[in-house]
Amino acid sequence: MKSLLHILVCLLCYQLAAQTVVSGKVTDSKGIPIEGANIFIDGTYDGASTTADGSFSFTTSEEGTKLLKVTFLSYEPYESFMEVTTFKDLKITLQEDVNSLDTVVLSAGTFEASDNSKVSVLKPLDVVTTASALGDFVGALQTLPGTTTVAEDGRLFVRGGDAGETQIFIDGIRVFTPYTPTANNTPTRGRYSPFLFDGITFSTGGYSAEYGEALSSVLLLNTIDEPDQNKTDISLMSVGGGLGITRKWEKSSLSVSTSYINLAPYVALFSNRNNFNKPFQTFSGEAVYRYRTENGLFKLYAAGDKTSFDITQEDINNPEGFTLGLKNTNVYINTNYTGMLSDTWSIQTGGSYTSAQNDTSLQSATNIDNKENSAHLKVKIKKRFSNRLKLAFGAEHFITDFQEDFNGVFDDQNIVAAYDFKSNITAAFVESDIIFSRNFAVKLGARASYTDYMEGVTFSPRASVAYKTGKNSQFSLAYGDFYQNPLNDFLKFSLDLDAQKTTHYIANYQYSNNGRIFRAEAYRKSYSDLITSNTVFNSPESVFANEGKGYAQGVDVFWRDNTSIKNMDYWVSYSYLDSERKYLNFEEQARPSFASPHNISVVGKYFVEDWKSQVGVSFQHSSGRTYTDKNSAGFLQANAKSFNSLSINWAYLLSQQKILYFSVNNVLGLRNVNGYQYADAPNPAGTFDRRALRPATDQFFFVGFFWTISDDKNSNQLDNL
Repeated sequence: MKSLLHILVCLLCYQLAAQTVVSGKVTDSKGIPIEGANIFIDGTYDGASTTADGSFSFTTSEEGTKLLKVTFLSYEPYESFMEVTTFKDLKITLQEDVNSLDTVVLSAGTFEASDNSKVSVLKPLDVVTTASALGDFVGALQTLPGTTTVAEDGRLFVRGGDAGETQIFIDGIRVFTPYTPTANNTPTRGRYSPFLFDGITFSTGGYSAEYGEALSSVLLLNTIDEPDQNKTDISLMSVGGGLGITRKWEKSSLSVSTSYINLAPYVALFSNRNNFNKPFQTFSGEAVYRYRTENGLFKLYAAGDKTSFDITQEDINNPEGFTLGLKNTNVYINTNYTGMLSDTWSIQTGGSYTSAQNDTSLQSATNIDNKENSAHLKVKIKKRFSNRLKLAFGAEHFITDFQEDFNGVFDDQNIVAAYDFKSNITAAFVESDIIFSRNFAVKLGARASYTDYMEGVTFSPRASVAYKTGKNSQFSLAYGDFYQNPLNDFLKFSLDLDAQKTTHYIANYQYSNNGRIFRAEAYRKSYSDLITSNTVFNSPESVFANEGKGYAQGVDVFWRDNTSIKNMDYWVSYSYLDSERKYLNFEEQARPSFASPHNISVVGKYFVEDWKSQVGVSFQHSSGRTYTDKNSAGFLQANAKSFNSLSINWAYLLSQQKILYFSVNNVLGLRNVNGYQYADAPNPAGTFDRRALRPATDQFFFVGFFWTISDDKNSNQLDNL
């Protein structure tokens, strides 16, 4: 009996001797104790929770090398792999989880429009429900600060830059011809239907090193990754009609849409300052095919359109007017793949091809036929070292082949000529996101680009930082150099040109809380090596050089509130712009005619439940733009009257899936003036006659019926109106 008792005592002593005490203290990065953190040895039930002073203690019989884990909500997990006997008096510091919703966001110069964005000043719904936009995403973006209303053009003019300084990308791949063709003093539209996109990022400056060939801004459009259901969208409009079909399978989906626009009925009903010999008409189609692989997503996007018109416009130097006829065919194909190579490596690769052809006739005596074939190839690799450090790098190649045949009259001479050029641009970029804490983050990047005909390399450093000043507010800074090669209108006559350059400096403050967003941003842009010419119109006789320069500086303010008033959503934006430049044929440095010092937009949307209606209103104001008064001394020394327009829309739900839609642009019929055209020669009194350049119509009326047929019998096209 004594022997048995002796054995039991020995076994108990051995077991107690084999127990190891695990102890320590858990704090945050500031040394403040964390209460309630879980500490345990991986693969066992041995563990404990920290007390109020952050301390913990428990015993374990485990031996050898083990993995100790510490977890706590909103902090990154802590892991330590070592001998169990060393798990004593540990000092463990937990780092904040920078993937949490309240982490600082690098946002200087950038507006997000995505349901998945942490801070979005716009949503996809907003892009197409703005009263003044007429269903064009570019029109909706013109209500944001940093843009200037150039009513007769329709493209994006950003922070003192002309429209050619903004580039558009679909799924990260460049669009070479994003706008439909048009005539002078007649606004263009974006080519692509907004309902195929679920995310839009509009950068007014300081954008990522991933993107180049843009002096002022980039607009990034992302197609829908996966539709939610099968559906058919039918549109009947006062200017045409459209049909969209989406089909979804287990691993793939296909969305196809087509539309036909013809202004002939509209022109017959409403007066127009243009005399249409052949009214504007366009037939377009788009398709997106998606296939989800085991580790990624493949997309194929294709779009094509065919546009034609023939008009005669008033011309002060020609009593019979100026006649322009145009036929345009455009095809754009974009394919890309995004996937995971491993847990920490990912890849995005793709390419695009564009074929654009214009057949233009002027005064029935001059024909200009041009064709552009362009391609973009790109690969981007991302490495996630941790939640705090991410690295992206890649390379891309741009190809342009441009040809133009001219047969007609120029400067009273009959000319038959052919112009062409080929361009190859190769670029590489690298960029890192470094998140020091939930309150402080840095993005550092650089881009290098080589152009074959220039035989030179440009180098562009980029940097931005963001610091969280409060629970709902932050401050950001951004800096970068940006280069852009000359446009086709110059290169077809001369390849002896260098890239143009701007340097951006941006300071941004942002507040976001419970449906309310406030942004204020100050910026400075310095231009150098801009293209200059000694003639008004580009021609083989023009002398081009990189002797231009300029600046743009100002302040942008944005406020949005969709919470304070039930069913009410509104935003207000204001931009102040001070800009001068010497480029093209400018006699001296001056404020260009597309740069308005003051721009104001007010957009409101209200859903009336009893009426089953959404009512929208949009007001836009731009201060007077410059023009050269030929009857006074100076260059661009006069200012036109300010631009003002009030637009309204009304979407009425006939049923859950049937919508009747009305909109009126410039409902008050305000007589806006875009500028003036002067006579080439003075009249007998010695002064130059002039005529006001006014919009083709003071107002535009639109009526549409939209019907959706879907699996859930609830979806409608309200988000596409």
